[in-house]
Amino acid sequence: MRVGWPCHSEPVPEWFGSPRPLGLTPLGHGLRGEELLHRIVAGRPDGPVTHVEAIAARVGRFDDWPPWVPDLLRGRFSLAGIERPWVHQVEAADLAWAGQSVVVATGTASGKSLAYQLPVLSALLGDDRATALYLSPTKALGNDQLRSIRDLTLVSVRASAYDGDTPRDERDWVRAHARWVFTNPDMLHRGILPAHQRWSSFLRRLRYVVVDECHAYRGVFGSHVAHVLRRLRRACQRYGAEPVFVLASATSGDPAASSSRLTGLPVRAVSVDGSPHGETSFALWEPPLTELVGERGAPVRRSAGAETARLLADLVVEGARTLAFVRSRRGAEIVALQARRLLTEAGAGELAGRVAAYRAGYLPEERRALEAALSSGALLGVAATNALELGIDISGLDAVVMAGFPGTLSSLWQQAGRAGRQATPALAVFVARDDPLDTYLVHHPQSIFGRPVEATVTDPANPYVLGPQLCAAAAELPITEADLPLFGAAAARASLDTLVADGLLRHRPAGWYWTSKQRPAVDIRGSGGEQIAIVEASTGHLLGTVDPGSAHSSVHTGAVYLHQGASYVVDRLDLDRFVATVHAEEPSWTTNARDVTEIDVVRSLQGADHGPVAVHFGVVDVTNHVVSYQRRRLGTGEVIDDIPLELPPRELRTRAVWYTIGESALSAVGLAYADWPGSLHAAEHAAIGLLPLFASCDRWDIGGVSTAGHMDTGLPTVFVYDGQPGGAGFAEHGHRVVGDWLAATRAAIAACECATGCPSCVQSPKCGNGNDPLDKAGAVAVLDVVLGALEG
Repeated sequence: MRVGWPCHSEPVPEWFGSPRPLGLTPLGHGLRGEELLHRIVAGRPDGPVTHVEAIAARVGRFDDWPPWVPDLLRGRFSLAGIERPWVHQVEAADLAWAGQSVVVATGTASGKSLAYQLPVLSALLGDDRATALYLSPTKALGNDQLRSIRDLTLVSVRASAYDGDTPRDERDWVRAHARWVFTNPDMLHRGILPAHQRWSSFLRRLRYVVVDECHAYRGVFGSHVAHVLRRLRRACQRYGAEPVFVLASATSGDPAASSSRLTGLPVRAVSVDGSPHGETSFALWEPPLTELVGERGAPVRRSAGAETARLLADLVVEGARTLAFVRSRRGAEIVALQARRLLTEAGAGELAGRVAAYRAGYLPEERRALEAALSSGALLGVAATNALELGIDISGLDAVVMAGFPGTLSSLWQQAGRAGRQATPALAVFVARDDPLDTYLVHHPQSIFGRPVEATVTDPANPYVLGPQLCAAAAELPITEADLPLFGAAAARASLDTLVADGLLRHRPAGWYWTSKQRPAVDIRGSGGEQIAIVEASTGHLLGTVDPGSAHSSVHTGAVYLHQGASYVVDRLDLDRFVATVHAEEPSWTTNARDVTEIDVVRSLQGADHGPVAVHFGVVDVTNHVVSYQRRRLGTGEVIDDIPLELPPRELRTRAVWYTIGESALSAVGLAYADWPGSLHAAEHAAIGLLPLFASCDRWDIGGVSTAGHMDTGLPTVFVYDGQPGGAGFAEHGHRVVGDWLAATRAAIAACECATGCPSCVQSPKCGNGNDPLDKAGAVAVLDVVLGALEG
């Protein structure tokens, strides 16, 4: 069981769906999560609950303050209501104080902040020249942590923010006088390291680097951040400093190894949670089928968003303080609006005003006011984006509803952990979307409650990340032979040779030098190339940017684009001018791009034969062509139409996992040649949908191709590839766990109650072939062949 909570599984209770029993204890006077769940399920003939997990309360375990903590600091924490620390806080703080880099990976609301505040503040109070650096993935989280430090009124610490919002005249003061600087990886990459000479006094005295919410650094972004931290360590070494890294993470698989990959240092993990947590009932909820018919006649379920709005309204009626996590900003606003409408229609209009959406774009004081209103009970229901799991300070909630899988089990547990903080009992509900992964999870609860949380996937050796980062490093300081182990030894040397051959670096006996007077432009959150500007046509206002790799699918002509809760429709995507012009509109549909893909094998890096089946991981060239987009009705997901697009194909060198099957093996299980394309196609779609269960990715981070006879393999082949140049580590992780991954894929298809295939098992919303052909039964047969060969 993750998050350190003891648990046991329960079948769905017999009283679910029966009339509400009389005399239930009113909320706020001991109502348990299972009773609250019963109230909202009563009267539902469709039986949406597939499983309930009873998560027992956890008793907190205190420890004494470490003897090295100054009396002044203890006194300040006491005034803040912290009389004694939890055991995990002391364990992590002791390691950091002793000079050991450490990651504290415990559950939501377990007090991870205190684990790094103790050593950092003790060092700053004990040495008036010492400095510290704090990094967070979001400015909101960094500002909250900065505010908590300032509330301690330790004047000599001089904690200050240094980010994109810091006024120019304040930046000089922060650089010269601040002793604990709160920033983010983007500002470290763009603003601090390129000007390291101006920061030399600060870097020379740097004792600690805090990396908060480090599980957020995954994929290509995480790989870039790994090199930004290595560049920071190199700059510190130049000025004679060796800071200790203290990382804070949600519960994750092998946090020590993940943190070591991120920092390049040996890191110790503290993962036994000593904080208390209330009893929680965790329900898995599958929305019912509707009378609507989807693509190719497939049945359509009630949308997760609509079901979440209904749950939010029901919970507000019960007086439960509830947070609903929704995947998009627009989705959060729609859920809040629908919940308010349902409350008004039910004659509870006075409660409608106690439901709100929480979105990006709020001022800090507005956000804090909303958090306070939810914590106090003035607000009862809030619909928020998944990003709110980072940086929100809300405790003591009665219920959390999650509309769809948030991408990783780590995020799922972090969101669920918002309910039942401290000793209060609570309810968590996971509402499945109509896709293979969510459907698999609600019918296989052991995949949530009985397996380790996945590890964070990064690949610092990705040449499309390593090359630009070496350019950035060389522009800061010449790269020497002694630096090569820091950046990956053999991989770094090979990349340096390429950069020299391309004329970007110059090799001299003393090292490698940057050749240009201009700094290298490296986008650590994108995939490189010039960004596509998104501009409001009527005002010329720049709304944002999108990387060129995703522009074809996200800002094509006709696409619905969301920005800070507002909805826009793209008028035109001009690839020559790198701009997408949009206008404000609130359409009653969403859009999904459809694409077709061709793939060529460049080389296999790893491979193994298993009789009639061979499994490989390697480098591939992908040609992707967005050919059309679908408009789907909000609330139901019903397909309105499919509109063709005229966009050029895009080429991508990346990494993939693939398997081949001997033709005789397919014939032996009764699959005629005419059945192969649909069977392989269905197996490919489902495999893409299930990979996020094993690698910390989203299905939109990866792609796939299947063919009854690939030109490079000569055999029936299924590919799943990373959607980023050079790869992101997801396909490689899939190769490592291919047996478990494909077994889960087979189980998801076989368990689906549809007859011939639907969005819950083998249909894909981005399939450029219109989900044709697809053979659900054939996909099961294909996977039986593969799994049988792997087990043999």
